Amino acid sequence: MLGSTIINQRQHVGLQKLAALAGITHSSLGPNKRYKFIQDAASGESALAGSCFRVFENLELTCAVGQLIYETIQAHQKVYHTGSGCLLFLAGAWSRVALECLQRGVSVSHIISAMSEGMDVCLGVCRRCSISTDNLGVVPSESCTTSSPCSGLHPSHKPIVEASQAPSILQGTTNVGHKMFNTSGQRKVKLSRHFCETKSEDVSTDVQPHQPKLPDIAHITDGLSHGCAEAMNLVVEASRMQSKSNDRDMRCSTFDVTKVVTCVLPGLPEDHACVLPGCIVLLHAEQAAVAHHLKEKHLKVALINGDLSATYHHLGFKRPTGIQRVCDQSDLSSLRKDDEWLEKVVTLLLSLEVNLILVSGLANENVIQRFCRHHILVVEKVKASVLKAFANATGAVPVTYTTQLSKHCIGTGIKVFIWRDLGSNEKKFSTAVNICTGGNHALVTVILTSCVHGKLQALEDQFWACAYRLHHALKDEALLPGAGVTEMLCIHHLEKQAEQYVKHHIDRNGDSVRQTKAGAAANPYKGVVLHLMADCLTDYISTVMYNTGEISKVKARTAVSQQLQDYKGGVGTAAKFSQLSLEGGAVDGEGSSAMKSDEAAAVKIYDNLCVKQEAWRKALDLVFLVLQTDAEVITRVDQNTDSVQADLMFL
Repeated sequence: MLGSTIINQRQHVGLQKLAALAGITHSSLGPNKRYKFIQDAASGESALAGSCFRVFENLELTCAVGQLIYETIQAHQKVYHTGSGCLLFLAGAWSRVALECLQRGVSVSHIISAMSEGMDVCLGVCRRCSISTDNLGVVPSESCTTSSPCSGLHPSHKPIVEASQAPSILQGTTNVGHKMFNTSGQRKVKLSRHFCETKSEDVSTDVQPHQPKLPDIAHITDGLSHGCAEAMNLVVEASRMQSKSNDRDMRCSTFDVTKVVTCVLPGLPEDHACVLPGCIVLLHAEQAAVAHHLKEKHLKVALINGDLSATYHHLGFKRPTGIQRVCDQSDLSSLRKDDEWLEKVVTLLLSLEVNLILVSGLANENVIQRFCRHHILVVEKVKASVLKAFANATGAVPVTYTTQLSKHCIGTGIKVFIWRDLGSNEKKFSTAVNICTGGNHALVTVILTSCVHGKLQALEDQFWACAYRLHHALKDEALLPGAGVTEMLCIHHLEKQAEQYVKHHIDRNGDSVRQTKAGAAANPYKGVVLHLMADCLTDYISTVMYNTGEISKVKARTAVSQQLQDYKGGVGTAAKFSQLSLEGGAVDGEGSSAMKSDEAAAVKIYDNLCVKQEAWRKALDLVFLVLQTDAEVITRVDQNTDSVQADLMFL
């Protein structure tokens, strides 16, 4: 690919580090993900990582760029739970584009302007080639015309526009499902080191009344499984259980991931995974004894939104950690205060007849033991969304501090059932209990099992990735054609746009350039930058294909180039991309699907619209942030001067 990852201290070190760190996770792309063992040289402890997010979570990052990468993918993973590998790969690839341009003498402002336009082209392609989920899998598939780049998929309500019309489309509006996205004006780059989720474009409902049939969940999940069929089957079962609980049609149009809980059980084979109604939690032996005492009784519940301890303070009143006061008998006074608080809380709970306490944070071990003596069950680390669901079901009011509890805050109508005794071989937990209510509130728990303890986290990550793919597909009401189709469309449009900017190259002496667009006069390097960005997407697709283990990197790039040539020279209905498939598997646009060749023709692969767009946006914003920081460090200029303000975009 472009440039080199060997760090040269006289060049833009930040961009080089970004490219080098991104290369660590290339093997995480594709259907055959390779687990990585990360070992601590000091302690000898090791961790098993199955995704790029987990790799960076377990690395000891000593440089600012590494911390910035981790914050970026952490923010993306928190919202979408998938696509972080694509984000990091493109961030590394586009950082090499910036390095290549800098070596050619292109200014920072010209690089940012050209790459921002390239991103606008890619996002425009995503909007135009999106597929509405309306009736997806209900009506038989039809062949696409020249307006549709992929065969066998229903296009969105507005047909895909020819490449020559792309610039004008970027200034208008485009239909996705039955939503209208306002795309007028250029993309405004907002850089933030926290990379929070950006608001989507202005969305308003269509004027025409539209009552589509509900999408076929089974058909959508087949295309979104991305090689994780077992995990997606659990997602489908959870969706069905929610629909049944809410008395909705099985072909529901929503999937509430906030009311899904995972529970991991080591020691059991993976085929023991299942989905159950209610909230299943694991308890220690002492807590399990209390659960046996309370099982199948009507309980009163208290909800604590925070930690259950005497020293807990909500955000804004947190004291700095690690600071100790040195004075005589400080420890004794602290213990005395804790005992006084505990005695006060126990008295209050007994007067309110509370049997169960659900805590979103942590509970002190001494507190749990004291409550157990009074047959009060404490369950910690309960998700905030689950806490809210129990509040709605029982009428309980969540409070921050236990001392705030009153009879008006206590909920009723909740029961505890013993689901399974895990046996004495388990060192940490001994019993799994099911906490549920009499009403239908769609709370479901997915049980994940494995004989390999280190694999449980990877299985849990796979499940949540599949769950959020379905959630965002139903929320967006649109999907993207996968298996490299969307990326190849972007490559085609980027290269076409580059050709429109500069039709003829500079001659050997650099004396003349024939411009075909007015924008090329302001930035003569746009054509070069757009071509390099397209090459990065080619490298992404070929890397995903290479990781299937069925083809070399050279042959993969050749296959992509051949499809692009066929599309460019195609006429009529022949001008379309097909989903890339190999003898041993097929790959999707996010690089995580594998299936047999006889299945490739039957199953269409989809990608999430919002996930792909946000991964690309964050990747480019990360490159811009490092690029500008590098430029300011290297030039050592005063930010108040006019010449600097003309070349740099300030954060």
